[in-house]
Amino acid sequence: MSAGNGRAAMAGPGRADGWEPDALRRRLQSGEQAVTAEIGPPRGADPAAIGRKVEPLRGWVDAVNITDNQSAHTRMSSWAGSLFALAAMVPPVMQVTCRDRNRIALQSDLLSAAALGIPNVLLMTGDHPRFGDHPEAKPVFDLDSVQLLWAARTMRDEGRLLSGRTLDPPPGWLIGAVENPFAPPSAFRAARLGKKAAAGAEFVQTQYVFDVPAFGRWLAEVRDLGLDQRCRILAGAGPIRSLRALAHLQRGVPGISVPDDVGRRLRGVPQDRVADEGLRLCAEIIQQVLALPGVSGVHVMAPGFEHGIPAILEAAGVPPRSRLRPPVPAPAASGQERSGHAD
Repeated sequence: MSAGNGRAAMAGPGRADGWEPDALRRRLQSGEQAVTAEIGPPRGADPAAIGRKVEPLRGWVDAVNITDNQSAHTRMSSWAGSLFALAAMVPPVMQVTCRDRNRIALQSDLLSAAALGIPNVLLMTGDHPRFGDHPEAKPVFDLDSVQLLWAARTMRDEGRLLSGRTLDPPPGWLIGAVENPFAPPSAFRAARLGKKAAAGAEFVQTQYVFDVPAFGRWLAEVRDLGLDQRCRILAGAGPIRSLRALAHLQRGVPGISVPDDVGRRLRGVPQDRVADEGLRLCAEIIQQVLALPGVSGVHVMAPGFEHGIPAILEAAGVPPRSRLRPPVPAPAASGQERSGHAD
């Protein structure tokens, strides 16, 4: 993994305060198992919303994803959410989708992320607007995820834009991607990851894993291609907290495989115990996937239940990360006012 350039904005005060903006990079480079989680920005202008969500995760995750208008629903931008996560001293992974921007805006946002000290980016194609709250919106999709990964790697490692113009200094983020091992056609999913690794992905977060044997078969193909050595794999996991959520995952979300035994297990307990059973199941899945060769960590997704992620990790036997001290604002310079959260 490239150490990158242009990371001056991440040095200095943050490190002196005892936390690591580059924790995810360091963890993956060291061969230790990484832990990431996911945060959906608010549907509103509350500047404290991200801080409330990430606060329980401090000390438990190496980084937290800030989604980019997930499911094509309008929310606070991922770059703004990433800055609020940085202010709370939880390293962000800024998600960037191709849905809403052309290549000019995509490269501009990526450069801005680097300048603002955002250490990690996760690049994806994105859901079509017809699935969101503005189905009449015109999609862009000027680039797809593989093309955007290649563009980002070129910007960082070669210091060039897609136009060929030079960047000075180039950005230095860690580059990630997403993958769904269960989407049809299953025979091509490992090769699809190969394309993303060749384009520049240094780590990949997968869709929810409920079918561990099927995930293991995909992972065996990935290892046969040597991709686990080129692109670190974080297995997706998350709790099913209601029978309604179970039915939605089984029938309403394409590409998610929920085995029959999972459904029988959750339906076999009293309704008021489904949530607890779902948490236990999630912890067991995390234990199982982390034991598989080729897995470099876990990515936990629990929309609306982010505060419960530490308990899930603890039940799975995943140790806390280095405990991080709460942020201590530096005193304002003489004769100057401090504004905002970024130094």
